[in-house]
Amino acid sequence: MLRRAADIVLIRYLLASVLALGVDMGTFLTLLYAGTAAMLAATIGYSLGIVAHWLLSSRAVFAEGVAARGPERTRQKALFVLSALLGLALTTAIVGAATHLGIDPRLAKLVAIGASFTLTWMLRKAVIFRTRVQA
Repeated sequence: MLRRAADIVLIRYLLASVLALGVDMGTFLTLLYAGTAAMLAATIGYSLGIVAHWLLSSRAVFAEGVAARGPERTRQKALFVLSALLGLALTTAIVGAATHLGIDPRLAKLVAIGASFTLTWMLRKAVIFRTRVQA
């Protein structure tokens, strides 16, 4: 039963990730179409994707692990953003190293998406939204 519950949380997290990626890419492509510089469009898209992922994760995936309003919630949000930035750093490192080795960057990006997803899932489940056992 616990295994099934964990599987459901993972599925909800996967769906939240896909939706957040949609916000990121949708924003990026819309801004590019509107003439925004690519780097700025990517930054804005990624930032809005983080916000979307926080909203989805804190309400639909890890609701039982969200801290009450105040300093603990602020800490949780900061850790969430840090986990996103670690995922971005991992993605950048994988794509950079792979392309340096002559590997197609699109293939490297696919590998990086999987690695980044795994890293952020583990951090968010085990650290950021872990539920505390009540005594």
